[in-house]
Amino acid sequence: MPATDFLKRNREQHLEELKEWLRIPSVSAKSEHKGDTAQAAEWLAGRMREAGLQTVEVIPTEGHPVVLGEWRGAPEGAPTLLVYGHYDVQPAEPLDEWKSAPFEPEVRDGNLFARGSVDDKGQVYLHVKAVQAHLAENGTLPANVVFVIEGEEEVGSPNLAKFLQQNAQRLACDAVLISDTTMFAPGLPSITTGLRGMAYMEIRVQGPSVDLHSGAYGGAVVNPANALARIIAQLHDERGRVNIPGFYDRVRELTAEQRQGIAGLPFEEENLRKEVGAPKLGGEEGYGPLERIWARPTLDVNGLLSGYTGEGAKTVLPSKAMAKVSMRLVPDQDYKEVERMFIDHVQSLAPEGVTVEVLALHGGQPWYAEASGPVFDAAARALEGAWGRKPVFIREGGSIPIVQAFQETLGAPALLIGFGLPGENAHAPNEWMSVENFHVGAEAIARLYEELR
Repeated sequence: MPATDFLKRNREQHLEELKEWLRIPSVSAKSEHKGDTAQAAEWLAGRMREAGLQTVEVIPTEGHPVVLGEWRGAPEGAPTLLVYGHYDVQPAEPLDEWKSAPFEPEVRDGNLFARGSVDDKGQVYLHVKAVQAHLAENGTLPANVVFVIEGEEEVGSPNLAKFLQQNAQRLACDAVLISDTTMFAPGLPSITTGLRGMAYMEIRVQGPSVDLHSGAYGGAVVNPANALARIIAQLHDERGRVNIPGFYDRVRELTAEQRQGIAGLPFEEENLRKEVGAPKLGGEEGYGPLERIWARPTLDVNGLLSGYTGEGAKTVLPSKAMAKVSMRLVPDQDYKEVERMFIDHVQSLAPEGVTVEVLALHGGQPWYAEASGPVFDAAARALEGAWGRKPVFIREGGSIPIVQAFQETLGAPALLIGFGLPGENAHAPNEWMSVENFHVGAEAIARLYEELR
């Protein structure tokens, strides 16, 4: 019987199971949630066993554990798919901006609201259900399956590369299947062929040893907040380009064909402006919004801290200032090289009267894949079967640092099929996932296994 029949019959049950998982606040970045993160791993392991996987282990790392599940009963010569995802989630703050509690899932207008609903628990769990559907209906799968679900993606996957290297033989596969991305638009299935890399930095500026009275000392002491502002102001030129020597030397330019393909997608710039609520879009001159997001490198200040920021006035000259800065990178940039460029350039901009320290917090390489070969073809057929229309091939501006490590360590292509949607608030309050996408996504993955016969 078709595995999709099982999925259709059990839609409500599968949604309730996902809600149960979402109630576990597996915030990997916060030490107070270490126990919750471990609980989320054990919960997933239990559901994998119920789904019929032959081997399921919760494997400790120096941080949060990896959940490893295997089913290897396919006929000889059948391909092996490795499904990667993560069970850790972003912090929920600011809590007062949530319309419902972040760890108490709620369905509104066909969307499931909860932290982790789309990033990445909902997308991981539909893969578990797709495998269970085949095993429940037919007792077998057309392909071997290995699940590698980590608990540290939201903090840069510090221990997964080592895990892959130590278990490379056991994890050997024909393709790595990842659902941690979005569809281009509702009802339009999408295969992602590119992700930007990342170099995440912190700038620390130290002036006087303590905060000073701005009247008594202002004008005689270099203000660290002013110094930091001048440094940041020099990181871009008037055309919106990053003003770091050598920053663009390795950037792989879009071909005319690629630019034409992007221009042909159903995209309206005004819709993006309304989605983000900005008075006007901006960015590097000479490129459209999708090109800027998908295929151009960027530098953005993610946070600033200095001086007094409470209610009312306090005439303080701060002793220090800090900025968090992320750079999104494209093929063929190397994040380690960009980190060094950034550190050298910021140090060269430091004025006398303050000391400047620049830290590299974490990073990852950009990734790009040519959308060709039997696995991509099978995925395209499966998505068309589930949604009734051919998929589009897109890129995303975000980063999944471990994708490149999977390809390099296992020598297998990565296939990114996402079931999120634009505006899903993945790292913001009121994160949501389309309930229909959760169900139809599971059906699409079930079809993918059939197409791999």
